[in-house]
Amino acid sequence: MTDTPKTGAQMTAIAIEGGKGAAEALKAVRIPVPQPQAGQILIRVRAAGINRPDLIQRMGFYPPPTGITEVLGLECSGRVSALGNGVIGWSLGDEVCALLAGGGQAEKAVAPAGQCMPLPAGVDLATAGALP
Repeated sequence: MTDTPKTGAQMTAIAIEGGKGAAEALKAVRIPVPQPQAGQILIRVRAAGINRPDLIQRMGFYPPPTGITEVLGLECSGRVSALGNGVIGWSLGDEVCALLAGGGQAEKAVAPAGQCMPLPAGVDLATAGALP
């Protein structure tokens, strides 16, 4: 199941100009939309939390793991936009919050299905962006 944009589609994300710096170094940039791989969910992001590791990464002291996007954002919430092969228990449009290795501060983010959670009763998407 998918409504994944075609390869080459672009989205807006937050990048750190020069690789590190103060809050003023954060810039909105256009980058390719990530494609969900096997076992991953593509999330159309509604909200993203900002926590201490995000701030430390912005300052250049906490690099993302090898192979992970340099887009900031270790937690987000939104709606399931596409499912990678083998993902079960989720459907397009489901509300979700996720703990990420990076990439939550963008229009779309990918997360392993096992790191995604349904929203608790009474919690809206904006609040759920900081829940994980």
